[in-house]
Amino acid sequence: MTLLAAAGTEPEPFHPPSLADFFPPVILFAEPTIPWFDGESPIFGINRIILVRLLAAAVLILVFVLGTRKLRLIPTRGQSLIEMGLGFVRDGIAIDLLGEKDGKRFLPLITTIFFMVLAMNLTGIIPGLNIAGTSVIGVPLVLALVAYIAFIYAGIKKHPGAFFKNALFPPGVPKALYVIVTPIEVLSTFILRPITLTLRLMMNLLVGHLMLVLFFAATHFFLLSAGGLFPLLSVGTLAFGFAFTVFELLVSVLQAYVFAILTTVYIQLALAEEH
Repeated sequence: MTLLAAAGTEPEPFHPPSLADFFPPVILFAEPTIPWFDGESPIFGINRIILVRLLAAAVLILVFVLGTRKLRLIPTRGQSLIEMGLGFVRDGIAIDLLGEKDGKRFLPLITTIFFMVLAMNLTGIIPGLNIAGTSVIGVPLVLALVAYIAFIYAGIKKHPGAFFKNALFPPGVPKALYVIVTPIEVLSTFILRPITLTLRLMMNLLVGHLMLVLFFAATHFFLLSAGGLFPLLSVGTLAFGFAFTVFELLVSVLQAYVFAILTTVYIQLALAEEH
């Protein structure tokens, strides 16, 4: 995406961001491959986005290991930040929605989802990384499936033998209406939930990346390649770029919160007594 304008050469045209940004070439382990619909696909291929994900996971693990290795009665600033984050997930999401007993039971899962999504969202605004690990479907889909499995597990554990029956055939509904109600329940409860969890997270970060690249690539183009009075426009695009970076920071936190709280709500619905 970088534009270079060398002295004495024709200025390069502006290259807007595209979906190709999310399918970078394989850097490591290009072999072995397996047949795929568009040719050969590496089995263990690692590209830039995979490296960003691995880096985010490594940093997250390192922060929590170092931050909780020597806990003090009077916490340091780092320990205070970690305790504040963990407390927010514990009290503001898990226990608040599930109660003390079930909140503590599902707390490890909800905490992992929140901080994993947050860490991989934030890579989209870190210089040098510049792409969110959640902007490609793999991670959002895996996390959505984990949330879906937790929802099914909680329901079966709480209401063995009755969970699916009550979910598909809600009590109190006239039997004649089950022809309409049951397909709607199948679609909304067991199909659309993981799909919407996946797409909500992925599309927010995908669009955010495209917008940031658009603003900063336009700034580079106007300043170094366009000539004439166009460099004046770079002031506006640069300002929009920084403003949208702050907005993306808020979106990163908000989407981590939304994903964690929806996972908790689904578990709460599975545990509800009416099931």
